[in-house]
Amino acid sequence: MAGKIMRAVQYHGYGGGAAALKHVEVPVPAPLKDEVLLKVEARSLNPIDWKIQKGMLRPVMPSKFPFIPATDVAGEVVEVGSDVNNFKAGDKVVASLIRSTAGGLAEFAVAKESLTVNRPAEISAAEAAGLPVAGLTAHQALTQPAGIKLDGSGKPTNILITAASGGVGHYAVQLAKLGNTHVTATCGARNIELVKSLGADEVLDYKTPDGAALKSPSGRKYDAIIHCATGIPWATFEPNLSENGKVIDITPGLSTFVSFAVKKLTFSKKQLVPLFSKPQGENLEFLVKLVKEGKLKTVVDSKHPLSKAEDAWTKSMDGHATGKVIVES
Repeated sequence: MAGKIMRAVQYHGYGGGAAALKHVEVPVPAPLKDEVLLKVEARSLNPIDWKIQKGMLRPVMPSKFPFIPATDVAGEVVEVGSDVNNFKAGDKVVASLIRSTAGGLAEFAVAKESLTVNRPAEISAAEAAGLPVAGLTAHQALTQPAGIKLDGSGKPTNILITAASGGVGHYAVQLAKLGNTHVTATCGARNIELVKSLGADEVLDYKTPDGAALKSPSGRKYDAIIHCATGIPWATFEPNLSENGKVIDITPGLSTFVSFAVKKLTFSKKQLVPLFSKPQGENLEFLVKLVKEGKLKTVVDSKHPLSKAEDAWTKSMDGHATGKVIVES
């Protein structure tokens, strides 16, 4: 592919939102020895994409400008690096790109072999592209700090999932129900039936008094809260937690770290745990297997062509997407 040109969408500095996205033609990247070159069929957007653009992770990300955003891609392998053993041209795959260098909003992208997994024919590119950031974050939150065994062998656990109709939340509901859990969820009124259909045992409209207070309709205390929303203070969580309950914050801010430190210093049994998602190829493979078996699905909010990527960007920034926002080639 050396010397070939591709269409891509990039931005040249911090800020500007969708209006700052530019449609350009750039050289097709060449894979390093441990990378595969993909012809991208679909990619999904995540809040981290526009947060990087806003400068919330500066100076670490992006590593340089101009920057092609988006890390979650599904497509077809067209070229492999010299050390790649598990893939060949023609393989259908899903991959998580390196966040600091990204590259998903383009016709072609390079991915590390270790963060690329095969995609069975039964799984569409759009469905697979939703998995890497959101699916892996939900998986990590549930299996690590929350300690849920997804084979159902663990002790009974009460879980609350906030913003349960969003990208991470809708996966978290489905994954949690694979464990021995009772799931309470919050979402907007329009998505209550959807979240119930994903397996939630109780669903609260977050705008009602009980929803705002996070109170379980059956009076349960939560052993773990997978917190996928923002703006809820510790004082709201604390009375709803069991004696050793944890709040796992997937979008930790400064207040999260202050509360985390205070709880540690005061030896509180109730904990606030900031989560930093780290993609793992074997976990992505596990999620793909669940999708193939019909135990996990990607809810697609909307699909947009690459030529209208700014519409997808605006939809993601709006913060009210149901499931995943997908950009197709």
